[in-house]
Amino acid sequence: MKVLVTGATGQLGYDVLKELKKRSIDAVGIGSKDCDITIQKAVFQMIENIMPNVIIHCAGYTAVDKAEDEVDKCNLINAEGTRNLALACNKYDITLLYISTDYVFSGDGIEPWQAEAERNPVSQYGKSKYQGEVAVEELLDKYFIVRVSWLYGINGKNFVKSMLKLADTQNSIKVVSDQIGSPTYTIDVAKILVDMIQTNKYGKYNVSNEGFCSWYEFAQEIFEYTSKTIEIIPITSEEYGAKAKRPFNSRMDSSKLVENGFESLPEWKNALKRFLKEYNGKQPLI
Repeated sequence: MKVLVTGATGQLGYDVLKELKKRSIDAVGIGSKDCDITIQKAVFQMIENIMPNVIIHCAGYTAVDKAEDEVDKCNLINAEGTRNLALACNKYDITLLYISTDYVFSGDGIEPWQAEAERNPVSQYGKSKYQGEVAVEELLDKYFIVRVSWLYGINGKNFVKSMLKLADTQNSIKVVSDQIGSPTYTIDVAKILVDMIQTNKYGKYNVSNEGFCSWYEFAQEIFEYTSKTIEIIPITSEEYGAKAKRPFNSRMDSSKLVENGFESLPEWKNALKRFLKEYNGKQPLI
């Protein structure tokens, strides 16, 4: 098996590539400098050169607020770029695993979203990822659509790192308390993705660490495990005033994983402890 990972220098792609190599699977990682996925000819040329059996598509435009102003750019990368990869996979009979997001759901209610639930995104970013999902579904039979939420890992920017850095310069911090979801560790996601591509259990999946919390509760837990002290003040999404609307309910039901023979991900507090231990090994928390 030969696997191509897009977005290999990004937060998730970095750990996916590490996991593939750890299992001695032939893997090639590419970044935006290696191939512009928005150019169909470039995508086909790259695929013809590498000829993978599987593509794990981690690359994407992820600046949620900026996407409200850069609609065309966001759609070009997340929708058209994904379509280009799906077209190539269709031509060369390649399995595609597409990384999507909890933002494809409306965020209404309090019930966890099932993998087959209706998609109704409320932001430009969410709409672009939804369009990517549709392209994959329309063009391929051999595909995995994997929605992840509230990602953090050792490589790249994320909420956990932001909180730790803010504690160095601030006495207090305001954190949104009315959005609920599952913080998810990239290493745990990477393991399940590599498990998936070695099966034919195709379809849509929700993948996140077990359990739910608000961003405020997540921040509390981060500082519970470190020696940093900071006052955390809960605020509403309206008070925070982000440009893009976020789903209030990002709870995802990941039971389809177990139903199809995969392991559920560890509980989110367990994952956070492991991440902080890894992060501490690379950069002091104090």
